[in-house]
Amino acid sequence: MSVTRPIHASIPSVDRILRLAAVAVLIAEYGRDAVVSAVRDDVDRLRASLSKRDGATQNEAAAEHIATRVGASLRAAAAGSLQPVFNLTGTILHTNLGRALLPREAIEAIANAAGNPVNLEFDLAEGRRGDRDRHLEDLLAQLTGAEKATVVNNNAAAVLLVLNTLAQRKEVIVSRGELIEIGGEFRMPEIMQRAGCRLVEVGTTNRTHLKDYAEAIGPRTALIMKVHTSNYQILGFVKSVEETSLAKLAHERGLPLVSDLGAGALLDLRRWGLPYEHTPAAMIAAGVDLVTFSGDKLLGGPQAGIIAGRRDLVERINRNALKRALRLDKLRIAGLAAVLRLYANPDRLPESLPLLRHLCRSRDEIEAQTRRVLPLIAEALAGRATVTVEISESQIGSGSLPADRLPSFALAIRPTVARRQASARVDALSRMFRALPVPVIGRVHDGVLYFDLRCLDNEDRLLQQLVHLSGNAKLH
Repeated sequence: MSVTRPIHASIPSVDRILRLAAVAVLIAEYGRDAVVSAVRDDVDRLRASLSKRDGATQNEAAAEHIATRVGASLRAAAAGSLQPVFNLTGTILHTNLGRALLPREAIEAIANAAGNPVNLEFDLAEGRRGDRDRHLEDLLAQLTGAEKATVVNNNAAAVLLVLNTLAQRKEVIVSRGELIEIGGEFRMPEIMQRAGCRLVEVGTTNRTHLKDYAEAIGPRTALIMKVHTSNYQILGFVKSVEETSLAKLAHERGLPLVSDLGAGALLDLRRWGLPYEHTPAAMIAAGVDLVTFSGDKLLGGPQAGIIAGRRDLVERINRNALKRALRLDKLRIAGLAAVLRLYANPDRLPESLPLLRHLCRSRDEIEAQTRRVLPLIAEALAGRATVTVEISESQIGSGSLPADRLPSFALAIRPTVARRQASARVDALSRMFRALPVPVIGRVHDGVLYFDLRCLDNEDRLLQQLVHLSGNAKLH
């Protein structure tokens, strides 16, 4: 009588797998420890799987197949999880996709700083320790009109540092209509609490008057704060106090006025036919004592939080022990300095700054590109979806100019199925595009996948990978 061989007996030993020529190649590339660990993990998963499948996957247990899977897992691990994508969402400053793209000059400056020792905190003229802020301070002073400036990790950190320095255990007056919540459920009242100060709300959600601020000032008041409503807009019966009037009140009472601008537009965007956004220079000219703003939004640089204004206040901030914990490293200093230098020639900014190039792309140019790309994507999806060109609206994103839209065009991709099945099928379509070598990220709405091409710089790279969609599995 024949004896049935146990399923687990068909799984080769780890030693046997390691003797394969294909695995020897992996060991040479990734190291023995990593390969042994990956082989053991695969064998363990296989044993667990076979015990649940009545031995129907004997082929998976072949040593060669294990080696193939191990190689794939090692390559994926070596590639890392952070990878380039195509941003076809229609949101230019997409927080989830990394916000502003850096110009060539910034990328080169970062690479140079990364690969060499640099005089980050060394004064070459004096031959002694220097200050890392000096690489940015003069540039920021010229662009904002500030007496002095300093830079930290992001704008939330900038606000935290300002409040902790100037208002710890004291009161800060803010309009109720400006108590914002930014991404990730970070709320201004909570930042104030963490900074160690007490929030004093004035006015109502939609209307705040100068007298509301005046009546709230008391012996414990440390400063008055204006906060840019970064990701929403209140319309209708509204009232807020302009910075000029608020600065006059603050200075009469011996208080500083701080303005959190958030988006960080260094120049008046109306110059390029775009909506107006308050600039740091305009706010400082209006009497604001300190402004804070982001580096990776409308400024178009790397992530950073910039504090600019009165010299005495910035010097106090620099003496705060938190400053060291929140400071920038040499890479972001190099990148931000390179971006700021581009602003010396505003006429060339639409060419040199990717953010402004995307903001200024004409509707006609986007439409022409969309119609050029359409037939190739339609061919790759033949029998599975229809593709049309539709009028669209892009948004700036990351809380910048939330109510303003830019006219654009998009590819509208609809699965060729009954409407009741469209939702599941369009999700499958979206996954197919996200699984491409360079994932393509669009937006899904009402059973349709939209690709807004406003931010598509490398058209050839997108089209070359469409071959991976041809013959792809059916949508299910």
